[in-house]
Amino acid sequence: MSFSSKKIALAGSIAVNVALVGTLCLRSASTAESASLETGIVAKGGSAVMSRGSAAMSLNGAQKQLSLSRVAAQNPARFQALKKVGELAAQTGVRSVSEYRDLAQNVVCQLGQKNGNEALLNACNVEWYGPNRPKWLPDAFLAGVPDYLTGEYPGDYGWDALGLSADPATFANYREAEVLHARWAMLGALGCIFPEILANNYGVQLEEPVWFKAGAQIFADEGINYAGNPNLIHAKSAIAVLATQVVLMSFSEAYRIRGGPLGEGLDLNYPGGPLVDPLGLADDPEDFAILKVKEIKNGRLAMMAMLGFYVQAIVTGKGPLENWAEHIKDPYNVNGLTNFAATKFVPPETAL
Repeated sequence: MSFSSKKIALAGSIAVNVALVGTLCLRSASTAESASLETGIVAKGGSAVMSRGSAAMSLNGAQKQLSLSRVAAQNPARFQALKKVGELAAQTGVRSVSEYRDLAQNVVCQLGQKNGNEALLNACNVEWYGPNRPKWLPDAFLAGVPDYLTGEYPGDYGWDALGLSADPATFANYREAEVLHARWAMLGALGCIFPEILANNYGVQLEEPVWFKAGAQIFADEGINYAGNPNLIHAKSAIAVLATQVVLMSFSEAYRIRGGPLGEGLDLNYPGGPLVDPLGLADDPEDFAILKVKEIKNGRLAMMAMLGFYVQAIVTGKGPLENWAEHIKDPYNVNGLTNFAATKFVPPETAL
């Protein structure tokens, strides 16, 4: 009987998880064996594992020792294996959950590099980069990934059906545009729902909490007051507001491209420094690589959310939180299909 490398890796993963649960449930503080096991525990973060681990922690020393003795008698091989893992972890100085995860990943990656096992090599690029990164479809369903999508950039899932990024210069421009739009979308999505949250959940009195209705006030005869204060900015012309935004954004973008206050020769997408990253979250290169992936994934989700907000505003004439609440209350009768053909919001007519 023969097994593929993927089946072997899956079986190994199942065995490791079973061992992890067993280890979490058998912590003890009274013997050298239990000390080694305790040192070798790897927390996976799943609810089942964590709940069992918490239950084991509630046992007193005698109960833990009794459970440990039973396992040692029932399955000596597993007991010795877990004890050995604990000893190796103690020798390498591993203590935190993240250090355990990194240690396991590095060991599996090295084994894959040594014997050429593709299933094990996936551990070398688990952080979303490189040729073995996750793709937009499983490899079995992919005819191939374009050569220019090498996994160098964050969020590269190997998808470019129209070949829009085949030219390196065009690819760089698209990458910059995507990152900038993603950041604006995240800010915009938060700005769309935050006033509704304040008004509906915390009783904050706002002149108009729904994002598009607040903006539509500029079309009314009385105009719009920014922050509800007529003495701050009182706008009555959408064309004047648009022209002001174009001028201000043009100057700011030109300033950014030329380096701005951060200096010249920096990465336009990730300049870093105390002004952009005052908390130093991206000081570590590995953490920085992960943050880039998180940013672009959340940004893409925010861009889709903003598109949904636009469609909801036109179709239902209500804010996103109100739409969500009505859908949760009656999901079968209040959804995109039942409201698709309706258009319920029309701003007041006025001269621009």
